[in-house]
Amino acid sequence: MNTQRQNPSVVIIGAGMTGIGLAIKLKLAGINNITLLEKAGSVGGTWRENTYPGVACDVPSHAYTYSFAPNPDWSSFFAPGHEICAYFQSVFDRYALAEHTYFNEEVTRCHYERGRWQVETANDTHFEADFLFSATGFLHRPKYPEIPGLENFAGPKMHSARWDHSVELKRKKIGVIGTGSSATQIIPELIDTENTQVSVFQRTAQWIVHTDNKPYSESDKAKFRAKPSRIERVKNLSLYVFEQGTTALTSQSLFYRTMHKLFAWNAVRHLKQKVKNPELRKKLTPDYTFGCKRVVMNGRFYDAMQKPNAHLVTEKIAKVVPNGIVTADGQHHELDILVMATGFDSTAFMRPISLEGRDGITINDVWRKKMVAYRSMCLPGFPNFFLTLGPNSPVGNYSVIAISEKQADYAIQLINAWQSGALETVEVKRSALDSWYAKLKGKLSHTIWASGCQSWYLDADGDPLTWPDSWKAWTRMMKTCNLDDFEHVSVQAQNDTETYSLAES
Repeated sequence: MNTQRQNPSVVIIGAGMTGIGLAIKLKLAGINNITLLEKAGSVGGTWRENTYPGVACDVPSHAYTYSFAPNPDWSSFFAPGHEICAYFQSVFDRYALAEHTYFNEEVTRCHYERGRWQVETANDTHFEADFLFSATGFLHRPKYPEIPGLENFAGPKMHSARWDHSVELKRKKIGVIGTGSSATQIIPELIDTENTQVSVFQRTAQWIVHTDNKPYSESDKAKFRAKPSRIERVKNLSLYVFEQGTTALTSQSLFYRTMHKLFAWNAVRHLKQKVKNPELRKKLTPDYTFGCKRVVMNGRFYDAMQKPNAHLVTEKIAKVVPNGIVTADGQHHELDILVMATGFDSTAFMRPISLEGRDGITINDVWRKKMVAYRSMCLPGFPNFFLTLGPNSPVGNYSVIAISEKQADYAIQLINAWQSGALETVEVKRSALDSWYAKLKGKLSHTIWASGCQSWYLDADGDPLTWPDSWKAWTRMMKTCNLDDFEHVSVQAQNDTETYSLAES
């Protein structure tokens, strides 16, 4: 083994959930020369930035927890945002990541030069490393609606991910644009605020699955602490339910098609049971296949929308005026505050960072026609670079922590191959990427996500950006590396390599 490669240097962009977990995974694998760069002054990523009323995770708490850091002290089945952020801070502290971390260092440019990555920040600070990881997340750039006159609104206006806690909500007329996962958490809180009138501008009705957020008592927590296997059981059961639900959206088997129909029937039943007014129920009924957009998990939205101070508006917004919104039917909706719960640019990934690989090739060059990465992580022309939660990761329908941990393990396998000399650099071949995506694309058209609705699961061509197969198929794929798919493989490595093909479903 080449002794010069025993201690590779690694730069990780982002100290959110993925970056923290990745740094710890690297340390546990004996790779300690790590630099963690965070644009803000604290850790937490999306859970630091999303502080809107009612913010919580819609993945069960114990399933949204690192495998190496179980937490017996979650307050409820679905943890609130501030508690999740505190959990990440506690794990960050427990594994002494502060000594590796630079805060308030927003990365602006990364370029590959003379066999190493050169990383520059907005503070004109320069870092250099053998390996570069983008752990910026995929939902970090708020998406604002393109509505005429939006800039003219005279009152406070805010995106759900940029909540202004200085704004007084009591006794206000509040408009909310959007009815997705964040919106359905915010809206009940606003409706329950003293003397508010809340107008919800619905662009698309959402399929909603009812969830009860059971609080964990002190007795429950004591049992979790006394017997960690209880945590593992809750976690595994939660992930199993997610796995079955995801497979029902991708599989063509009779069993899973039947399961999908059962899930859809249950969502319709929930809507009919909760919303008694037939006119309101009709407005809240989606006109697309269950699961085509991300299914919302919420136990309060339907009740909130039937309260006297809730107003559902389904007419298209024509324009924003200084004191409200005018809809296509000419009606003027007077507002004091405007909230945009309109999601994120899910295709930004590491951008607006300027990323330049071998010979000056940029990420925008590579993705000009199609956003794709080999096994969602590697790009031709970008040696020793890993993109976490990249295109066609199984995000949106599984625990992102579980996904990011598997991707970390996969990357570490490739770094180990580089350390041993099996790979001169970790650079995927263009032919391997093309072959991989051809197999992937063959499955994409059979998923529910390609059934005709518009969602953040789709790219500009209408192709799904998520994983089109089961969780089991994805984990099998991420278990082993096919070194023949990479440039500059040693003869010995070629003899030892294993190959995995996309699983049939």
